[in-house]
Amino acid sequence: MLNPQRSLSELPKMSAASQVERAVLEEEFNWLLKEEVHAVLKQLQDVLKEASRRFSMPTPGLESQLKQENFILGSSTMDQVKGVLTLQGEALIQADINLKVAKSSQVLHFQFREDKQWKLQQIQDARNHVNQALQLLNSHDESYHFKTGAEVNKLMDAVMLQLTRARNRLTTPASMTLPELATSGLMKMFTPPMPGDVMVNFYINLSKLCLTVYQLHVLPPNTTKNFKPAGSSVLHNPGAMFELNNNRFEVSHVHKVECVVPWLNDTLVFFTISLQLCQQLKDKISVFSSFWNYRPF
Repeated sequence: MLNPQRSLSELPKMSAASQVERAVLEEEFNWLLKEEVHAVLKQLQDVLKEASRRFSMPTPGLESQLKQENFILGSSTMDQVKGVLTLQGEALIQADINLKVAKSSQVLHFQFREDKQWKLQQIQDARNHVNQALQLLNSHDESYHFKTGAEVNKLMDAVMLQLTRARNRLTTPASMTLPELATSGLMKMFTPPMPGDVMVNFYINLSKLCLTVYQLHVLPPNTTKNFKPAGSSVLHNPGAMFELNNNRFEVSHVHKVECVVPWLNDTLVFFTISLQLCQQLKDKISVFSSFWNYRPF
């Protein structure tokens, strides 16, 4: 059985020890808010500046002009489609494509008209999200004093949201219906003009710039084939059907070729590093909040 007098005499000592521990934690937490948070923000700024720079690399010796890069499209399994794409920042400024028509030896050649270039919306959006994340960080410079852990978490959540959106734009191409592809402005950019039975689409998937070419055939008006329009998709399969201008079409062949864009891979790595830095700082804040549930962390 416990000695009641001993338990009572030890209460002040326990309370004092608890007060010391609390004071130490308070001091460590204040240091975290004042010093470490800003050190992490500086790291984040440095990483995201590098990511932002990748989207607009200048031409060596000509700082005012964005660098042009040529990429050869290829596939190890087929040679129906070959081509060279010229990328300048977020703009595809030239596409030179050779298409070997299925079931014939005919080769069709297309290229962008000289007055045309195609903005890759995924790259443009990703860059905008990176710049928004940088603006959030720049609004809390070293002179700014964070008062609570909740305030730090709110900033980290906002930065992580922009970085997640940036990453998702590069990893998740937009789904499109076949009529949307057929009426896309991209179809009007080529010389000679694309024939009515060929459609193309460009998109980013991770660090790859992809080209999909669809060959079509018109379904006869009196066809007995069960017509079922295809929905929205990143990549449509042979057999997919759609209707446009009172004509019904079926996809007969699909050709997909791609090329790796090294600086896109760099940006994805920078996004991962930045998200980890944000999460690590949030985890440190949560360690302290578990000690002081009564404080607004």
